[in-house]
Amino acid sequence: MGGQRPMGMARGSSIMKAPAPTSHPQQRPPAPTALGRATTHRDVPVAEAAGGAVVKEDNRGAVRGKRVIPDLVHSRPQDLVTKCGKIGAKVPVQANYFRILKKPHWSIHQYRVDFRPDVDLIRLRRAYLGQHKAILGGFIFDGTVLFSTNHFTDQSEQKELLTKNREGETIQIILKHVGIVDVTDAQQIQVLNLILRRSMEGLKLQLVGRNFFDPRAKVNVDSFQMEIWPGYQTSIRQHEQDILLCAEITHKVMRTQTVYNILTQCLRDSGDYQADFKRQVVGSIVLTDYNNKTYRVDDVDFQSSPSSKFSTRDGEISYVQYYKQRYNLPIRDERQPLLISRPTEKNIRGGQDEFIMLVPELCRATGLTDAMRSNFKLMRAMGEHTRLNPNRRIERLRAFNTRLQNSSESMDVLALWNMQLDRHLVEIPGRILPSEKIVFGNQATVVCDANADWSRDMRNKTMFSHVDIKRWYVIVPKRSLREVQEFVKCCIRAAASMRMHISEPRYEEMPDDRNGSYATAIDRTTAQDPQILMLVLPNSNEEKYSCIKKKCCVDRPVPSQVVTLRVIAPRGDKASGLMSIATKVIIQMNAKLMGAPWMIDLPLSGLMTVGFDVCHSAKERNKSYGALVATMDIKQSTKYFSAVTQHLKGQELSNEITMNMTCALKSYRAVHGTLPARILFYRDGVGDGQLHQVVKTEVQFLKKKLDEIYRSAGVENGCRLAFIVVSKRINTRYFVNGRNPDPGTVVDDIITLPERYDFFLVSQSVRQGTVSPTSYNVIHDTMGMSADRIQILTYKMTHLYYNWSGTLRVPAVCQYAHKLAFLVAESIHRCPSNVLENQLYFL
Repeated sequence: MGGQRPMGMARGSSIMKAPAPTSHPQQRPPAPTALGRATTHRDVPVAEAAGGAVVKEDNRGAVRGKRVIPDLVHSRPQDLVTKCGKIGAKVPVQANYFRILKKPHWSIHQYRVDFRPDVDLIRLRRAYLGQHKAILGGFIFDGTVLFSTNHFTDQSEQKELLTKNREGETIQIILKHVGIVDVTDAQQIQVLNLILRRSMEGLKLQLVGRNFFDPRAKVNVDSFQMEIWPGYQTSIRQHEQDILLCAEITHKVMRTQTVYNILTQCLRDSGDYQADFKRQVVGSIVLTDYNNKTYRVDDVDFQSSPSSKFSTRDGEISYVQYYKQRYNLPIRDERQPLLISRPTEKNIRGGQDEFIMLVPELCRATGLTDAMRSNFKLMRAMGEHTRLNPNRRIERLRAFNTRLQNSSESMDVLALWNMQLDRHLVEIPGRILPSEKIVFGNQATVVCDANADWSRDMRNKTMFSHVDIKRWYVIVPKRSLREVQEFVKCCIRAAASMRMHISEPRYEEMPDDRNGSYATAIDRTTAQDPQILMLVLPNSNEEKYSCIKKKCCVDRPVPSQVVTLRVIAPRGDKASGLMSIATKVIIQMNAKLMGAPWMIDLPLSGLMTVGFDVCHSAKERNKSYGALVATMDIKQSTKYFSAVTQHLKGQELSNEITMNMTCALKSYRAVHGTLPARILFYRDGVGDGQLHQVVKTEVQFLKKKLDEIYRSAGVENGCRLAFIVVSKRINTRYFVNGRNPDPGTVVDDIITLPERYDFFLVSQSVRQGTVSPTSYNVIHDTMGMSADRIQILTYKMTHLYYNWSGTLRVPAVCQYAHKLAFLVAESIHRCPSNVLENQLYFL
């Protein structure tokens, strides 16, 4: 049934009524509180701002408000003598941290607060305490528990304060000293970050999400309808010896177009504007300027509009009336659909379980779309402002420090807590690990240069091991045959220069480049049992790529190499780089067939290295895929083992990881006739909130199963396992003499955490911007290796990714696991065939 056209839309466009969303709970506009801003009573000074409760509950950790926050995970072994290594050239390093200066015996005291007679309202409790701020100094109070750096109780560990209510009645306030918050306790982290948040508010920045941004310093990119807001990501916590403030420069992309603008574009340009509009906005994050809050769009309700009504305590009211009365905002188009945002877990815990309805006209789109990311000019324009080199980053960090120091409001907050901010960046002793030897064919070796890149050496060296390609097909649209044949000749020449033989392929010509034509061609060619297929796409096309990979990984399992005509048949000036492209394609094809383009000098034998990563499904947002990739002792075999399992988002992964590890051990035993002497497991894809689960459940379950397997094989001491959590998304940056540190620069003191056995490593080289280190947290270790050996072994493993003749941010097995999980989540959506499990077919 045809619906009415929204006001301002093009004539001739009809709006088809979409089916109503599944039965919604009561729907209402978003509450106006600022995201992440702790609620404070207007009579309570900044230093007394409460934030949420911080109390113990059921061994699960701390509770802030109604949000359960897990305790810090103490993964540092009790018998660990030192986590600091000694090998490598010493180098002084500066990091993006500032020390918090305090008295020698500074600590946070915790008090229980009781009122006699009892006072029910928390805001009144805070107000009564606020009358004694001269005695209490800086404090945080949640209604029951009070935190302060001052110890103001007597020998009985109690202090009594008196105040009066409005009726003149005396209120007795009793503070009982409970104890001192431990430096590695989650409570201290929360108290410190609440203090920091209050101090940051003195800078008069705008809070967007969890970070502060400076809209007054925004950069307009008018040609692309966006603004770039500079800002800061900050955190504060106890590190090895000191409390440190970590400050990272960040940027927020704010699009000037509203979601309503996207709606009008869809109506103008699309035949099915509703489907196109939902495709563009569902899953995106929008910002509502009237309350400075961000929301995720989960659905679009085309049957509702701003003229629809919802219930309030005072009766029904339309969205138009609500926004006019509450924010004095007029809504021009009363016929536009409404956006639906489901309540987050945090909302539900806070008692808000209703769907949030948003008006497109009042919502600003944020972030970048896929089309924007593929726009080279846009990304280059953004990079000029967001990609800071080390010198510029250091300047901005010092400017941030100066801005805090010059803000009397910010400094007053710190002073109330007996703290000061150091003016200088933290200096750390770092080490540069020895450069790695890359081994090629005939045992020729090359020492990595300062950029950890051996691309030039690949041109005149034979590969460490190769597989001659004698049976292979090239599937190509008929009209592109001539260009592809020229590229294949380049590939054969490139292979010959590396002492690898490639026979002339058979060409499977297709009349067109439709998905069905590729599927038919794959069926025909795989019947001839080829070693590998090369498939040529006219240009990048996700749908065609998915079709090809589903066919080659699931239905007709065979290694496949997809290339685009734009890359292999460049025109003009770019044609000179064709041999370089051909060389990279040959290296990739050789790796997919279990060849090894290069190797490293590895002293250990009997070592299985494992990588695990998780990728969320693009097709079904509640599903994720976990991929495991394991080496079969790289010193003796170039085979790998890989497996993928599907699970629900947020699901505990002990069973899946253990099952895949059991299969990996079977594969290792089939190759070598024995189990690996040591297993080095790198676990990627772990957020801080998941670390407790990984340590307490995942590792314990895995270790128990592995010990069973080893004992049944006659190894009484069980499995020798090191389990390391790999974290890339961290805010830590460090510099050497105002520039990026060299690959192999490791930091294992000062900025590391006292409850962990951890270290930072820069293993890669970057040409632009500031290099990002990777954090490694050893949460289990029975391999018996020193900190030096674990650090060096980790650095070695970053050299073995065969898609790039250089080092990576993470060990190669982690990147392989990511590639496999990403392939399945984005393109295949099903588990690949077991026939390919020993090959790097996903490279």
